[in-house]
Amino acid sequence: MFQAYGLYGHIQANRIRSVILLAGFVVLLHVLLFSILLIWSALYGGTFDEIVAGAVWQFRRSWPIAMLGAAIWFVIAYFTHQTLISMATGAHSITRSEAPKLYNVLENLCISRGLPMPALQIIDTPALNAYASGLREGQYLVAVTRGLLDTLADDELEAVLAHELTHIRNRDTQLMVVAVIFAGIFAFFGDMIIRGWDFPYGWSPTPKRQRSPWEAQDTAAQSSGGWTTGGDDRGDRPDAGGRSGGGGGAAIVAIAIAIAIILITWGVSTLIRFALSRSREFLADAGSAELTKNPDALIRALRKIQNHATFDVPSRMEAFFIENPVSNRLTGLLATHPSIDDRVEALRRYAGALDAGAVPQPGPRQGP
Repeated sequence: MFQAYGLYGHIQANRIRSVILLAGFVVLLHVLLFSILLIWSALYGGTFDEIVAGAVWQFRRSWPIAMLGAAIWFVIAYFTHQTLISMATGAHSITRSEAPKLYNVLENLCISRGLPMPALQIIDTPALNAYASGLREGQYLVAVTRGLLDTLADDELEAVLAHELTHIRNRDTQLMVVAVIFAGIFAFFGDMIIRGWDFPYGWSPTPKRQRSPWEAQDTAAQSSGGWTTGGDDRGDRPDAGGRSGGGGGAAIVAIAIAIAIILITWGVSTLIRFALSRSREFLADAGSAELTKNPDALIRALRKIQNHATFDVPSRMEAFFIENPVSNRLTGLLATHPSIDDRVEALRRYAGALDAGAVPQPGPRQGP
């Protein structure tokens, strides 16, 4: 879906995916809210239809809260996403005097192509890796590991930085920030629910019951502003246990359905990686070769990075890096990156590069 043809199509696909992810986050947040209300309604008993009707009744009155929460999170994420990413990866700012080679290489690349200079950060780890992030000009950032800076030759470092600049030019960073920070926070919220997060106690998703749990909606809304407190409601129930006669099975079914919805929603949020097409790495490699006119330097860099890229970083950040830094990386359709061998083969086939990792074969002798 949304397969990109050419660079312009790739950029447009990234924009479309970003919008879909933002809208999907809002939808999933409302689904999660309804699931919580369904569980809370089930705790007050009744038939299955009554439980569902009670959750729907409160959802109609509480969905603006979810919308407000999403809007607040979007504002917070917009202004703090770089801080959150830096905290997750351990990156910190570095001055020109501390890393003159890094600054000079990136600055020369930007000047030669008329590109704005992104901010630079470094990650203090011997691993070899790098990433770019940011939503718009003025927010873009490139971070490299200490091991990468100390290990690569100048032309290899230039090739890696050109790769990250291409991610910025192709709007890959925009999509990754939206997926991980804007929409990815939902997965974190789902993790909290699964681990037994204690939802604030003191309100009930069902109004007080006299005839049925929701026939007195208007009276309950007037007395408690649409939210009723727990504790006294149980005395109004037909049975002292707080359940209508024979409603225990219905409550269990409703809770099971709500938990299933929460798990499915959390699972859907983890599939965000599918929105991050692996083609972005091939295009960034091609962009690096175009910027530097030296695909062989990128191949040498990739070969050095291969098997030396892993370090401690949250798994949801893996898509940002030039090579997956997570040791127990997924493969196949779930992989966030194509293999180094596939990327080298693409550079060799389409950019005329040589594979520095291959053993050279002797050619035919020339002359007598």
